[in-house]
Amino acid sequence: MKIVIPGGSGHIGKSLVQYFQPQGHEIVLLSRSAGKHDGARVVAWDGVNQGPWVEEVDGADAIINLAGRTVNCRYNAENLWQMMDSRVKSTRAVGLAIQSVKTPPRVWLQSSTATIYADSLDHRNSEADGILGEGGPEDMPPRPGSTKSSWQVVDKWRASQAIARAWEARMYEAITPMTRKVALRSSMVMSAVNGSVFDVMSRLAKCRLGGTVGTGRQYVSWIHELDFARALDYLISREDIEGSINVCSPNPVRNREFNQTLRKAVGVSVGLPLPAPILEFGAVLMKTETELLLKSRCVVPGRLLDAGFRFEFADWTTAAAELSSRRF
Repeated sequence: MKIVIPGGSGHIGKSLVQYFQPQGHEIVLLSRSAGKHDGARVVAWDGVNQGPWVEEVDGADAIINLAGRTVNCRYNAENLWQMMDSRVKSTRAVGLAIQSVKTPPRVWLQSSTATIYADSLDHRNSEADGILGEGGPEDMPPRPGSTKSSWQVVDKWRASQAIARAWEARMYEAITPMTRKVALRSSMVMSAVNGSVFDVMSRLAKCRLGGTVGTGRQYVSWIHELDFARALDYLISREDIEGSINVCSPNPVRNREFNQTLRKAVGVSVGLPLPAPILEFGAVLMKTETELLLKSRCVVPGRLLDAGFRFEFADWTTAAAELSSRRF
């Protein structure tokens, strides 16, 4: 196959290249700078406008859109709008490209996020009975430079849900009758790649900073990088599956257990607990947000399991041990 991956120069894109390329598939990454990336061909795009990159979409078998500004930042007005624009505008650009080419790809896998679901300590959110967060456009702060008051108090959790909803909506609005569309409601992808979520968390654990966060009762939804790539491969092959799909392990774990298991995997017995006030102080210093760790994301892959997909790393103990064996 020929697989085009907008926004594929990050650690998730690297994992996909490592998975698909040895199978003989042609991988084309769309990035803001052309060149080579882990052996894959890279074509320049700006994530907004149509351009020569559209030629790569014509005749491709699949497109996997990973484009979007990192969420690892402070949720101020400027960053929230950059997160929104980078996701919505890049999705629109991909949709327009698919509409314009003579031979459109047969499937479009579009990044979404498990953050679209509401915070939940006791409800396992599948696609069938998941409780979506209530965040909408009204929860976004005034756009920087607008004439609206900048003193609006922003509920950052609802704002992140608003971004997730707008992201998916833009894909569904695209008119692509020849291309099957799948929204990937992904949890954190655990990868051994430098700079990945697992890399950061495991290094903190090594420094004995991997203790319980907040109450420790909030759920962590996760997926091993191999299962993430296998799930996407499966979704490409299953022409009967479309719509929103939860791409995560079937076994979310509470934060307390998640960090205990991670510490054991990296060979550390003790981790400094991080109550919410201390975490907020640290988040300010590290220019990130506590929502990423305090929100309970209890998400399960109902549709993948019902379709017959089987995970190689279904439990966190096995996944953490395997990732650590390659990371350290």
